[in-house]
Amino acid sequence: MIRPVSVRDLSETKPSWRRGLGVYLERPVLAIIFLGFSAGIPLALTGQTLSVWMKEAGVSLTTIGLFALVGTPYVFKFLWAPLIDATRVPLLGCWLGRRRGWLVATQLLLIAAIVGLGAVDPVAEPVLTVMLALLVAFASASQDIVIDAFRVEYLAEHQQAAGVATYSAGYRVAMLVSTAGMFEIVSYFQDSGLAGNAGWAFGYLVMAAFVVIGIFTVFSLPEPPPPTIADASPSIGQRLSNAVWAPFAEFLSRDGWLAILLFVTLFKFGDAFAGIMTAPFVLDIGFDKTDYGRIVKVFGLFATMVGALLGGWAVAALGTRASLWIAAIVQALSNLMFVALAYVGADYTMLVATIAVENSTGSFGSIVFVAYLAGLCRDRAFTATQYALLSALAAVGRTILSSSAGVFAEGLGWPLFFVLTTAAAIPGILFLAWISRQRLGFVAADPATPRP
Repeated sequence: MIRPVSVRDLSETKPSWRRGLGVYLERPVLAIIFLGFSAGIPLALTGQTLSVWMKEAGVSLTTIGLFALVGTPYVFKFLWAPLIDATRVPLLGCWLGRRRGWLVATQLLLIAAIVGLGAVDPVAEPVLTVMLALLVAFASASQDIVIDAFRVEYLAEHQQAAGVATYSAGYRVAMLVSTAGMFEIVSYFQDSGLAGNAGWAFGYLVMAAFVVIGIFTVFSLPEPPPPTIADASPSIGQRLSNAVWAPFAEFLSRDGWLAILLFVTLFKFGDAFAGIMTAPFVLDIGFDKTDYGRIVKVFGLFATMVGALLGGWAVAALGTRASLWIAAIVQALSNLMFVALAYVGADYTMLVATIAVENSTGSFGSIVFVAYLAGLCRDRAFTATQYALLSALAAVGRTILSSSAGVFAEGLGWPLFFVLTTAAAIPGILFLAWISRQRLGFVAADPATPRP
């Protein structure tokens, strides 16, 4: 059996600085940037961007908060990940292969769903808006499953870490395009005479066109060899049985599996609880959508990159356990910046400071958290399904648990709401204390993991 590759394994090879830089110029690693871009476009279109559209259209904060539930497919994507692992999509699978066939199929569905979502009126057709937003999220979550599996199988061992970095870079750029870029595009169309929803419809049409970049990328890449589990039996039924049961059975055989899953679910909850209301909050205190796009997204991108670099350094220098503790504390405290901004009001300097703290600490926490999740995926034969399960659980805080954020924001007011989001980080910190004491999920090489 092939031993799984962990972040620590890759860091311990200690490549020269020249090789470390050169790997980013290798064609497979560069190609992953464009798959990351394709994956990053749809998330905001059913999240922050849709929130701004609904706020502008006059939808209540309670309804906007409930729309977080359209991200439910990201939570349950592990349910159909084994199907994608074990089968080929009809027609396209025979032509392009198993992984590339599924990639193109999910991207075509994504394009159609994004165009459809932009064509509806969220006030006059709320049910249809929900259905189309769910379809976008489903297609996006499915694409994520395939890209994660494709990346692991396509890249060589020495390219894995660089592949994750370039994927994240492409994803972040796409998030910027689908938020700040989207707001600029919509404002341009609205200023040109396309009032109201017509401007948003053209904006969503442009975003759908960006997904085509992912399709061109797929056609330029070879089909990776199938994983061992897919070849275990000639029977599709048996392959599905193996793909469904084996990853879960292996994970459930570990000590403390329930505590690990609860920690994964709750670690980013406080951050997500605040994040779902960031766009309505910024608009509510006096900024407009272009202010939000230029400061929160453009400037915020630089703060995010700084946080990512610090997160990567912390994992290498301090270990995953110590880095998780730092992340848990700074993520919780960063939400208090929104409390200060709520009292100050529409002050650009304070908004920049708030976004600098929020995005850098959130990005730091995300990088450290992904390093922990990577260490939990021990067997490469199960990487796609196990990672889908863990990342889906991590999305619970962003979707189901945070869907009540609008109710609390309307009932408490902005200052008390953001105090509550700080308190919402406490359960995750308590579970971190438990898994740290029991050494659950930390690799032996982690310098910050206590030894018996």
